[in-house]
Amino acid sequence: MSDIFSVSKVTIGTRGSPLALWQAHWIKSQLESVHDDLTVELVKIKTSGDKIQDVPLAKVGGKGLFTKEIEESLLRYETDIAVHSMKDVPVKFPPSLTLSVVTERQDPRDVLVSRKNLKLDDLPKGAKVGTGSFRRTTQLLNYRPDLEVVPMRGNVQTRLNKLESEGLDAILLAAAGLIRLEMGDHITEFIEPEIMLPGGGQGAVGIESRKEDLGVMNRIYPLDHEESHRALEAERGFLTRLEGGCQVPIGVYATIEGESIRLRGLVGSLDGKRVLKAEQTGSTEDPEGLGFQLAGEILEMGADKILKEVYGT
Repeated sequence: MSDIFSVSKVTIGTRGSPLALWQAHWIKSQLESVHDDLTVELVKIKTSGDKIQDVPLAKVGGKGLFTKEIEESLLRYETDIAVHSMKDVPVKFPPSLTLSVVTERQDPRDVLVSRKNLKLDDLPKGAKVGTGSFRRTTQLLNYRPDLEVVPMRGNVQTRLNKLESEGLDAILLAAAGLIRLEMGDHITEFIEPEIMLPGGGQGAVGIESRKEDLGVMNRIYPLDHEESHRALEAERGFLTRLEGGCQVPIGVYATIEGESIRLRGLVGSLDGKRVLKAEQTGSTEDPEGLGFQLAGEILEMGADKILKEVYGT
């Protein structure tokens, strides 16, 4: 266990993708700007999700595919913190680990990148749209059932390349990734939450650490953004009760308005024909409880039947 005043070096465990490395280097620079006596190093770790590129993540058990090996390095004391895209992080942590910090959230919306610069409403009937997300697939087909969804995997640049190489008309991506990688000029259209509700945690970067490591906690705590953290707690409360991760057709998005949280949730069938939506507002004092309540409401609407079908396939 570290003494609270003695930590002079912090080692970050991260995936090796360009976006993951951007996020880890950004956290490194933030820590060094807050603490001029701190040394920060990066350790690249290959995760199961990085190794499996030819199979949809949901078919290999989507939970923890981008975090398991990094968490194991924390448990072995090979690294001190893990930097994650929060949309990839399962709602349950190993007992000795915790989500210590959520940094200020980037734009959580999804975006359309199209080859001919056509917006979503202007894509021709039968246009091919690439996405690796069941959540995006569900909402896209609900809004435009005439489109053809083409499954795709890979990092941001790989997906942009596939737009041309696979003859797609458009692809769906997270705004945050493109903005962080300074690729925002590729964005054709930001898709509003009323059309496509974001995934839980989308746009947010989190730091995971060992609960006992107070010295490390003391160093990373200044990076926490309270409003973003509370919003994430509400979204993750919703996901916890639905037992859903980033590889199931669940959307959830929390916004803070003064002392209250507005939470919107969605569960849909893979063909987009059935989409259940619910919304609640509650106090910022119990964001997780609000998430549980909203999940209960959407389960009463029949979400459990839809999710059973999804898990069955």
